[in-house]
Amino acid sequence: MSVTVRVDAAGVAHVEMCREKAGNAIDLAMATALLEAAGSCARTDGVRAVLLTGRGRSFCVGGDLREFAPLSGDRLAAHLTAVTDALHGALRVFAGLDAPLVAAVQGAVAGAGLGLAAAADLTLAASDATFVAAYTGIGYSPDAGVSWSLPRLVGPKRALDLLLTNRRITAPEAAEMGLVSRVVATDRLAGAAAETAAALARGATGALGATRRLVATGLSAGLDGHLDAEARHLADAAVSDEGREGVAAFLAKREPDWARRRARAGFVTEFK
Repeated sequence: MSVTVRVDAAGVAHVEMCREKAGNAIDLAMATALLEAAGSCARTDGVRAVLLTGRGRSFCVGGDLREFAPLSGDRLAAHLTAVTDALHGALRVFAGLDAPLVAAVQGAVAGAGLGLAAAADLTLAASDATFVAAYTGIGYSPDAGVSWSLPRLVGPKRALDLLLTNRRITAPEAAEMGLVSRVVATDRLAGAAAETAAALARGATGALGATRRLVATGLSAGLDGHLDAEARHLADAAVSDEGREGVAAFLAKREPDWARRRARAGFVTEFK
């Protein structure tokens, strides 16, 4: 079992990487399982937030070098292509959801683990977490979107500092740079992350999805085009069920009822 998905009654999909004895290192099986898990979140009716975690002492130490090391030449290139195709496919699916993605990270966050942490909309880091790019230290270049996400989060100069020198940074440093949203005590990480995901699941999922896409595209879009996109999304939101419910609740001075659909309580899927 590489990855499990459990959708709770509030609509939070709990996606957990389960190779704790290997530091949740990503081998082909786990990359494929992450893609299947992301697809499960996309297909499951009522998923309103996704919480990504890694079981054990570390969130994810990156690629599984023990799997890669025996391979060479075309076999190695084909294997790495298969791993990255699956992992990048998972990132694309998560990015396309309306449901926001929350990551809770602890211990070692390295390589592709850094990419998963950076891909989340909100990343909570335990106070014991450390972050390192690691790629060039073994003669590799980045994957998992690291060369795309890291400059956007911390700026190109800081991104190159981390990517070229493989300097390991602490959770407070990562928060100061903008790599993580906030730092919490290690024994509070699970609870704080669950509370954050649950709060997002209680929100207006359509509006949250539009907002996360606007922020993502706004980093590269021109101002005129982005203003037009904002206007289109706002008009769509206003005429949606969520938009009408939000305005009605505001005028009636009550809490809005966003959750029109609920996920199945106790729904669990395991991916080998």
